[in-house]
Amino acid sequence: MASTNDPFQFQEFEEAGNLLEANRDATTISIEDDDIPEKQRNAAGFTPDVNDEDPHASDDKTELLSGQKKSAPFWTFEYYQRFFDIETHHVKERIIGSMLPWPGKNFIHVHLRRKPDLYGPFWICTTLVFALAISGNFSNFLLNLGKPDHKYSPQFGKVTIAATAIFSYAWFVPLALWGCLLWRNNKIMNLVSYSFMEIVCVYGYSLAIYIPAVVLWIIPFEWLRWCSIVVALCLSGSVLVMTFWPAVREDHPKVIAAIMSAIVLLNVLLAVGCKAYFFSKPEAALSPAPSAALELTKAPSAT
Repeated sequence: MASTNDPFQFQEFEEAGNLLEANRDATTISIEDDDIPEKQRNAAGFTPDVNDEDPHASDDKTELLSGQKKSAPFWTFEYYQRFFDIETHHVKERIIGSMLPWPGKNFIHVHLRRKPDLYGPFWICTTLVFALAISGNFSNFLLNLGKPDHKYSPQFGKVTIAATAIFSYAWFVPLALWGCLLWRNNKIMNLVSYSFMEIVCVYGYSLAIYIPAVVLWIIPFEWLRWCSIVVALCLSGSVLVMTFWPAVREDHPKVIAAIMSAIVLLNVLLAVGCKAYFFSKPEAALSPAPSAALELTKAPSAT
């Protein structure tokens, strides 16, 4: 038989006054937020809510999530500023993804996730420009090293030509492709559509594989240069083909063949053109013929 003074016996707590009468030494804590001072909240383990202190702190986040925030016009600096706001590990992940494409993986869906950037493409193109110019000059220097009749002079004009070729490819080709995809999307409504910045981002990151390939072109072996060109073309072309194939696969077969052929052909022209211009062998006419040199050495003995 349980005792009436059993402390573990269930009791109905009707009012706090009755409890205080039974045990006057008990300590009570009110949980009303308005009556608790700051020190007591911290002592009891209550942490202040930042949103309660600053109700306008999450206005920008709310507008972004609801789509109500107005975007700046494309001719303003604020429009392009958001494309340079990216973490370093995201850039590294996208560079690795462009150099090591996985079959069946769309670069935009896997790596961009509707958040294209211009930071990575800009520095990739800039690095490729200087890598082309410096490697081409250094390759020319090694090729003519040891020739007494050759005077080396750096060709700074190659930087301008490289910048024109690389940045034109990275901007005007995506612009033409975006216009073509937009035109075909109006014809066939179920096509996958990409924004202009997404296409620019894909093309910019697809050029990353050419940077180590250009450095290998310094070695004066033609077979090594062509092997690096083929490898770079396969990796860079795979990224472009696997990315833009979903956008055209529902179109007319002739249109598919034309667009995909243009993407691959322009990529090949860029690689082969850079190799032919920046790493071409000097013409044989610039060096004296062996027969002419032999006649010059024999001329004094003849007289």
